Amino acid sequence: MFEIADLKTPFVGPVSLSIASGECVSLRGASGAGKSLLLRAIADLDPNEGDVRLDRQSRNGMPAPQWRRLVAMIPAESGWWTDNVSDHFKLGAETAALLDAVGLPESLDWKVNRLSTGEKQRLALARALHNKPQVLLLDEPTSALDDRATERVEDIVRRQQDQGVTILLVTHDQAQARRLGGRHFLMEDGRLSEVPEAAA
Repeated sequence: MFEIADLKTPFVGPVSLSIASGECVSLRGASGAGKSLLLRAIADLDPNEGDVRLDRQSRNGMPAPQWRRLVAMIPAESGWWTDNVSDHFKLGAETAALLDAVGLPESLDWKVNRLSTGEKQRLALARALHNKPQVLLLDEPTSALDDRATERVEDIVRRQQDQGVTILLVTHDQAQARRLGGRHFLMEDGRLSEVPEAAA
């Protein structure tokens, strides 16, 4: 179980939410409503108050890098700290399988500056999955992708769910929210409210 308890920042919250293992919860809302800020607070990337627990283990009781391996945030615009794609991955069969899953099997030989926004999105997902996180915080993971690439990413999300990974998905795509999310939430002015399934 992934539990968010009275989480707040100057712009978001307080937010409380429990998500079961293998569940995907969708989060929609207007630009500027606080969706990305909520994910950043959960990942402990921005100052925040409250608590977040994974299987009853508090985020506050472990080093931040350890938490972020367990609870991985994939932002809409990912960061890359060297020029070569290969520098961001551990080489081996597992990486090859992840890159194939996102449709970029040859990308280890590429330079980061040649990547499109959509390629960066897919590679950032593969990079995060290498650490086998228990929770994925996905911020518009298909916003720059065509239909085929979107299908690939959604297939990966479903497979992660089948393996028990908890997913919080931020998306503006209502159809995608319906395809992937079991429960649906709306964020307005930093506050979270559940949307009835019939209205999602």
